[in-house]
Amino acid sequence: MSTVEQTAADERSRRWRLVLGGGPADGTGCPLAPADLGIDGALAALYGRTDGAGDGRGGPGGSRGAGLGASAPSVARWLGDIRTYFPSSVVQIMQRDAIDRLGLSTLLLEPEMLAAVEADVHLVGTLLSLNKVMPEATKETARAVVRKVVDDLEKRLATRTRSTLTGALDRSARISRPRHRDIDWDRTIRANLKNYVPEFNTVVPERLIGYGRASQSVKKEVVLCVDQSGSMAASVVYASVFGAVLASMRSIATRLVVFDTAVVDLTDQLDDPVDVLFGTQLGGGTDINRALSYCQSRITRPADTVVVLISDLYEGGIRDGMLKRVAAMKASGVQFVTLLALSDEGTPAYDREHAAALAALGAPAFACTPDLFPDVMAAAIEKRPLPIPDL
Repeated sequence: MSTVEQTAADERSRRWRLVLGGGPADGTGCPLAPADLGIDGALAALYGRTDGAGDGRGGPGGSRGAGLGASAPSVARWLGDIRTYFPSSVVQIMQRDAIDRLGLSTLLLEPEMLAAVEADVHLVGTLLSLNKVMPEATKETARAVVRKVVDDLEKRLATRTRSTLTGALDRSARISRPRHRDIDWDRTIRANLKNYVPEFNTVVPERLIGYGRASQSVKKEVVLCVDQSGSMAASVVYASVFGAVLASMRSIATRLVVFDTAVVDLTDQLDDPVDVLFGTQLGGGTDINRALSYCQSRITRPADTVVVLISDLYEGGIRDGMLKRVAAMKASGVQFVTLLALSDEGTPAYDREHAAALAALGAPAFACTPDLFPDVMAAAIEKRPLPIPDL
């Protein structure tokens, strides 16, 4: 075996040793260098056994033992260690696992602990679920953490959302007597191909098709109707950010409604998505029918309205009532979009029977990533087929 091959084999053995945790049963027989003992200890604290056996190092004769306990100082040291040993994306996964596996949610109510955590969308969801029991001393720190995540999301999503939807709004407002610079030449030529004059090798345009000129008037109304049950935490975060971005566009009148068994209209807080998020209350039941009833009552221009229902469709209210409302809105001219999730978390759990019923009404339900959302909205505004991803 060459030196390069031996080095690669040693690295594979080292990685397997860190994954398996050591001890006589891991099968690697690979000792750890002093520099790797800290990494092994950080992994052991989270992913090892929970009975406290062993020395937490996974060395020979011992078994990997888990435990950060309920000690804020030890958790704070562990958070610092994993930030030293692992990249940010891995740190966020380990933090999420620590909250789920070791029950560390209550420790996030301490300002010092919260300041040490790597902020991401999932952490924001956890903080929102703890909002009602959060002590006053922690709330400002929590808002700062949420603000950082929201600002990062806005920087990533806002520019493309505005440019995509501005183009869609202009195209949806085509006029038949455009000025020269507003002519949509591609559509104009296709609409006048019957007027082709062979001897001049040209098309005589009897009918001009153009884009509407930008104006300050409202062209479309968008209603975001968001399920705030506990499973929808990431979707609530992204919907709040997109709601704020849409509300900043003068040509779109945006309404944001969140619901569980009650309905809350957060439209007046859309200038600050952090206020929106702290106005939600994750958890509780679900009454989609009641939420859609409220949204339907606020629609004044059906033909120029897009309603986006973001929900896993586990309905606790009146199922037939929900479907009748969707059918009524579509019949009045409303563009209705159903998103099973608005997040990067992959295929969500959802009520397949309700999804099939909505699809039969011409409102197919699908999961949507934040990067795809502007394209979905542009298609809805232009009344084109939605870019539904493969399920």
